Parts: sequence; C-alpha cells; structure tokens
Amino acid sequence: MENVSVTFRHCYSSLFLHQSQRRYHYSSACLSLGIKHASFESVPVSVSLAPSSSSWELSSHGGVHPLKELYGCDNLVSVKATHARMIKLFDRFDLEFIGRCLISRYLEFGEFGYASAVFFLGFPRNQVSWREFLEEVESFGLEKGMVLEHFVQLQNRGVNFDGIVLAMVLRICTVLNLLMTPLLGFTIHGGLIKRGLDDSDTRLVSALMSFYGRCVSSDIANKIFDEMPKRDDLAWNEITMVNLRSGKWEKAVKLFREMQFSAAKAYDGTMVKLLQVCSNKEGLAEGRKIHGYVLRLGFESNVSMCNSLIIMYSRNGKLETSRKVFDSMKERDMSSWNSIISSYTAFGCVEDAMALVEKMERCGVKPDIVTWNSLLSGHAFKGLYKGTIEILKRMQIAGLKPNASSISSLLQAAAEPGLLKVGKAIHGYVIRNQLWYDVFVETTLIDMYVKTGCLPYAGMVFDMMNEKKNIVAWNSLISGLSYAGLLKDAEALMSRMEKEGIKPDAVTWNSMVSGYATWGKTEKALAVVEKMKRNGVEPNVVSWTAILSGCSKTGNFRNALKVFIQMQEEDVSPNSATISSLLSILGCLSLLHSGKEAHSFCLRNNLIRDAYVATALVDMYTKSGDLRSASEVFRGIENKTVASWNCMIMGYAMFGQGEEGIAVFDRMLEAGVEPDAITFTSVLSVCKSSGLVSEGWRYFDLMRSRYGVTPSIEHCSCMVDLLGRSGYLDEALDFIQTMPFKPDATTWGAFLSSCKIHRDIELAEVAWKKLQVLEPNNSANYMTMINLYSNLNRWEDVERVKDLMKDQMVRVQDLWSWIQIDHKVHVFYAEGKAHPDEGEIYFELYKLVSEMKKSGYVPETRCIHRNVSETEKEKLLMGHTEKLAITYGLIKKKGLAPIRVVKNTSICSDCHTVAKHISALRNREIVLHEGFRIHHFKDGKCSCNDSW
Repeated sequence: MENVSVTFRHCYSSLFLHQSQRRYHYSSACLSLGIKHASFESVPVSVSLAPSSSSWELSSHGGVHPLKELYGCDNLVSVKATHARMIKLFDRFDLEFIGRCLISRYLEFGEFGYASAVFFLGFPRNQVSWREFLEEVESFGLEKGMVLEHFVQLQNRGVNFDGIVLAMVLRICTVLNLLMTPLLGFTIHGGLIKRGLDDSDTRLVSALMSFYGRCVSSDIANKIFDEMPKRDDLAWNEITMVNLRSGKWEKAVKLFREMQFSAAKAYDGTMVKLLQVCSNKEGLAEGRKIHGYVLRLGFESNVSMCNSLIIMYSRNGKLETSRKVFDSMKERDMSSWNSIISSYTAFGCVEDAMALVEKMERCGVKPDIVTWNSLLSGHAFKGLYKGTIEILKRMQIAGLKPNASSISSLLQAAAEPGLLKVGKAIHGYVIRNQLWYDVFVETTLIDMYVKTGCLPYAGMVFDMMNEKKNIVAWNSLISGLSYAGLLKDAEALMSRMEKEGIKPDAVTWNSMVSGYATWGKTEKALAVVEKMKRNGVEPNVVSWTAILSGCSKTGNFRNALKVFIQMQEEDVSPNSATISSLLSILGCLSLLHSGKEAHSFCLRNNLIRDAYVATALVDMYTKSGDLRSASEVFRGIENKTVASWNCMIMGYAMFGQGEEGIAVFDRMLEAGVEPDAITFTSVLSVCKSSGLVSEGWRYFDLMRSRYGVTPSIEHCSCMVDLLGRSGYLDEALDFIQTMPFKPDATTWGAFLSSCKIHRDIELAEVAWKKLQVLEPNNSANYMTMINLYSNLNRWEDVERVKDLMKDQMVRVQDLWSWIQIDHKVHVFYAEGKAHPDEGEIYFELYKLVSEMKKSGYVPETRCIHRNVSETEKEKLLMGHTEKLAITYGLIKKKGLAPIRVVKNTSICSDCHTVAKHISALRNREIVLHEGFRIHHFKDGKCSCNDSW
C-alpha cells in the first residue's frame, strides 16, 4: 500500500491559516461536555436526522421525556443544558438516537461546532449517516465544506479516529471534491500508513479507492486494488464503479468479469451503472451478458435493474427486447413506464407509445410530466404537429403545466414551412409564462423561426438572449442565413461571434460550407474547407457531404465527383449520408458501373441496412436503367420506409411499366404503410407513362377521400399530362380551367406536349400563349411549336417562331448523347466537335440502316423540322446523337452486355424505331435514358410499349 502513498511534510491544519475568512470556531465548552471518542460496534441502521417515531418510544428516566425536552428548548443555552443531562442519564446506545436530534437542534441555532462534535464523536457509526448529515447541513444554508474543517480541528485537538470515521471522512472528501479535499485525503492516507493500515478493513480501503478515483486518478485507485491481499464484494464493486465514473468502460467490464470468476457478488447499483454505460457505448453484447447475470442471480425482480435493461436494449435498437423485459416485470414504478414509453417515442412509434399510456392509466398509474414530454418529443420527431397539440391539451386537462422541455418539443414540431402562426402562438406562451430563462427554449425558438423562413424574428430572439447566447444559438442563426442564401450576412455574424469571444466550431464552419455548396458556389465552399484547416478545425465527413449534397441539388455533378475524389484523398471515410448523396449523383449521370462500385462499398461497410442508403441505391439503379437490380435491392430492405416504396413506384413509372408500379403500390398498402403526397405523384406518374386513364382518375379521387392527401399543383399537372397524352385534350383543358390552383408553366407545358403528340394546333396555340407569359425564355416551348408547325408543313409559322426566338434572345440548348465505355465517357453533339471515330461510326450505321430497311424499316422524315427534300431528311436522321452513341456501343462493347445511352432531350420517333430494330438484329439490349423516361429495348420491343 505504501507504493502508492505520498509523504507529507506539513500538517493539514496549516491550510486553514490562509482561510481566515472561512474559519469557524466552536467553544471549548463542547469538550467539557465529556463527549469522548470510544470504539464500539456500528449500528447498521439507515436513519434520518429528523426525529423518528421510534425515538419517542425510548424509556424516559423520570419526568419529561428527554427528546420532548430537547425539542422544547427555545434557545441554545437550554439545548446545551439538556445535552449535558442526557450524557449523564443515557448510555452510549441511547445517545445514538438522541444524537440525531441534538445535531438538528444545534444546526437550527447556528452552532455548527457542537453539531459536528456530536456527529464525529457521539453517534454516527455507519456508512449512511454522513450523507444525511451533509444534507442536514445544506438544509440550514451552511457550507458542506465546514464539515471537513471541523474534522481537522478535532484532529488538531488530539482526537484519534478509527477506520470507520476515517472512511466516512474520505467519502465526504470524495463527494465534496473541494480545493482542500485532495490534501486532506492525502493526509489521512499518510497517517494510516504511519500507524499501519489494516488491508483487511475493506471499508476503509474502498473509501481510499473512491477518493483517488474521483479526486486524483483512477490509475492510483486501480493500483490500490491490485495490492489488496483480500477483496470482498465491497472492494470489487467500488473499483468497478471507479472505472465506470472515470470513463474506462473496457476496464470496468473486465473487472466485472473477474468479479464473477472470484465469486464476488455485484451490487445492484454497479450493474445498473454498467447497463447505463452499455446504453451509451453501443455495448449490446456486454449488456446481454449482464442481463444473463441478472437472471442467474434472480435480480429480475429488481425494478431499477429492469428499467436499466429497458433503456439499454432500446438505445441499442432492440425495441422488441425492451418490451419483453417490460412485460416480464411483476412490479413497475413510474420510471418503468416512462422508460418503455420514451423508448417507443425515440423510434417514432408514437401509436405504440400512446397505447402504453392508455394501459398505464388502466393500471392506475397517472402519467407525469416526463410521460407527456416523451409523447410530445415523439410526435415532434415525426413532425406530427397536430398530434403534438392534442398531447398538449390532454396534458393540461390532466392538470400538468408544460415546462421548458414541453415547449421545446412543441417548437420542434412547429419548425416546418407553413406553421409559422403555430410557432408564434407558442412563442406567445413562452413570453406569458416567463420561460425566457431557459436557454434551450430560446435556442429552439431561433431554430423554429429559421426553419419556418422567418429570419427577422430569429434575429430578434437571438439579440434578446444577450449574454446567454451559446454556440448552439450562434450556429442556428448562421445556418439559417446560409441556407437562405444570405451568405454575406452569415459571414458577418460569424465574425461578430469571434469578436464576442466564441470560437466557431465544426458546426459553424459546416453551415458556411453547406450554404455555399447549396447555392452553387462549390469553389467558395472548398475555400471555406481550407480556412477551417487554418483555424485548427479539421474538416469532417459532414463538411464533404455538405458539398456533395449541394452539388447534387444544383446539378453540378462533375464537380461533385471531383469533390468525392478529393475527400478520399483527404482520408475521410464516407458515412451513410455521403453515400446517399453520391448515389444520387451517380444516378443522375447514369454511371451504372460507378454505382455498382458504391453498392459494393455499402455491402463491405454494412451500410446497406440503412434505409436511406438502400433507397438511394434503388433510385440509382432505376435512373441508370437497371430496373432488375433496383427491384432486388428493394426486396432486400427489411424495414421499408414510405420513401423506399415511392422510389420503387417511380422507377416503374420511368420504365413505363404501369401494372408493375400499381402492384407495388398495392403491396405498400397491404404492408400498412400510409401513402403520402409523393406516393400519389409516383402512382399518377405510373398511370401517365402507361396511359392508364381510369386508374389515374381513381387514385386522384382516392387521395383526398380515403387518405386525406390534398392534391397539389404537381398532382394536377400529372392528370393533365395523363389526359392529354391519352388523347383526351378537351378533358385536359377543362381540368386545367377548373383546377383549384392557378395553372403554372409545368401544367401548360404538359398540355402543349400532348397537343404536339396529337397534332392539335388550335389547342397548342392556347397553351403557347400562356407559356409566353409564364416562361418566355424556355427554349423547349419554342422547339415544341416549331416541331408541330413543321409536321403540318406550316413553314412560315416555323420561321416566325424562329424569329421570335432571336428577338427574345432565347438560346436553344446543346443537344447531346453519351455512352460510357471502359470507364470513359464518349459524348456525341448535334453541333460542334465531331467524335474522333465518326467515320467508323457512320460506316457501321449505314450498314445497320440497310439491314433494317430489308426488315421493313421506313425512315420517319417528319422528325426533321427543316424544309428540305426527303433524301436530305434521311441523311439528317442519320446524324441524331442517340443513333451515333448506340452504334458506337455496338462497335466497342463486345459480348452481350446492354448498351446504355443517356440523352439530354426526348428521343424522336425515328430513333425509337431504329433502337427497336437494332435490339432485334444484333440481339442486344439497349437502355436509353431521356429526361424522366427510360426506354429498355429488347427483342424489337420497348418497355414503354410505344407510349411516351
């Protein structure tokens, strides 16, 4: 034991020579009362300093009962006199009980010296009373540190204490952990070494371990434990708790295992603390072992233990196991109910949580504020603000007033666009009920105003916080400004933040990175990343993911891939959010091979279980033209989210496979998943791409009537497109004129495209006039009218539209198609730079056309919108970029792998026919991605059934 001890050259009492302002003296009359230390057995009774009923059952030695006399004293002198008579009349055992009353009376009259003398010398001989004494001292408004000062004063007067009292003082040192306590602990340890520390006194040694573990170093505590010749249950549990408190989780678990091998018994508190650590450290395996230990020793009836097991399992994602533990409990307290309810709300299972609350009430247990706050938090997490308001009403009916936690959940639920009025109403409640003192409420208010797009109010709340501003408040407002594109204001606020002495952290910097990336300023976002490094903040995966996400939203896909490569060079490992953004980018670029590599990465790193990653994979495969792989990934998703179902339905819509898409929707309903607005957009898109008019009407009507989804302008545009493409142009126009929204450019654009398909020039001109007002610079509308006029041989009108384009300075977008061969992308432009292998491509294409003509192919020259001869039109058809890309794929891609081509405009009917012929003549599958639609050509047929 001496190996871990310290040699002390001065007496601890000298410490108090420098604390003249905090010296507390007590009269020497205290010692004249004859209260002397003696060694006797402790009384293992947990007691309270207030008089107990048993105290009044003490036999009176004639006259008034001593305790009654003591409590009848109305001044300090009478208390002292009563105390002196008690010492003469009662033996030591009786004084054990009376002493507690004496301490209370002395403290009541401000005589701390007498109270501490009674405490140290008179009666307390167990390990519970010292905590109660500290609480009693605090209840009278006195400083707890005075207890240690009076202990030192007693030592200086020559009082020698045994191990029980010294262990108690060490515990007090550990709990208080004041500036003076380490030195006092060292002094006690040194004194024990001098007089010979008895290692068999595990209570004292355990107190030493606890002291060193909390006040000095857990390493010293571990060394003391290692040098103990004999270890009992107390020692094992103490050292385990020391390591748990110091964050040495692995060491604590190892000690727990050794404890079991040594046949020592773990205390309830130790196992509860171990389970709490397993909850926070994802220690499911260790938690299960502790659960087994609990079952073996029959601790399953321990309510606190079961409560900890419930939390441990739920935080490790094992909600079903948590419920099994809860259901197996014979007795439950309020914490048991709150633990399982909060577990369900944390996973968003608010309906299950509500059912538990109802069961709780049937069992006669009244929900408390924690219960209601858990329900509020769960509803807020799912964005169910209406449900949150209902919970609040029920909570108030139950007689409970919302606290800061309740209000924070309400604000989180209201932090959605369109709920600004609700948020303001909650803000009013905060003001009326003076909840401004809570920093979290104020910070959540800022966040609510930021997310509802009301930045002036967010700034107002922020400015009113004054000195209470924390880094979360700064970050919330900076993030809001960045997201809104007010990047200069965000930079200014960040500079102000630094001037006020708050150093920007990773969240602050990442907000700026995200802002620049979202608004298409990738170079500036990368510059912020470099600035982060110079300021000592290492860019993390969030920084790089923010840039990737921003590039994806703005369509800056090439820069996104460069950023991802740079991220890998920086040795930053991508997470699920990074991979989801990357997959979205690869899907938009139809880079199937790279997408498959990302899929392999997900499998190797066990990211495939993440529902968002799996959904991103489905999206990537569908957009890359591999519907089979998308379906396989979709089937493998265990807990399919509504986004997963929506993505798969939209995939079938892209391929024009209406029946399959509707079948997926039916399975979604059978699985009990509630469809949302995006679901119906996907379903209507399926109907639109397959010409399923009656089904489209049915789902459009069911949206509101059965599922409570209000049709949006997007849903109405889908219906216009569905009716128009199916030839019901009059019905489509009538729908536009009667829809509850003002038709936008998308709606009229869909109608114009339908008019082109059916060559209805009169209705097309109606849509054209509307589009001239709504989006006069969209070249696609001009080209649609040019195509329609040329098909009707109205060449004067063609020239008129072209002249109008010149006057409006409308630029036609470049037309191109590309194909990836051996990791290299080959682009074919309608105008501009020719491909290096153009000669070889045209030679092969002419051969193909010759073969196709023998099979019945007739060039559709109406696809050429120039006033030239039929022969010249046939030559111009040969130069369509998708034909060149498909032909190049036939030349360069050997084997039977599908040829995948991406085109930036709609495929013409002649190219569509040519692709069908090539798929049959060369026995090759061709996948052509054009905007929203994907055409899969196989054996002379297309997946769209010639409807696009």
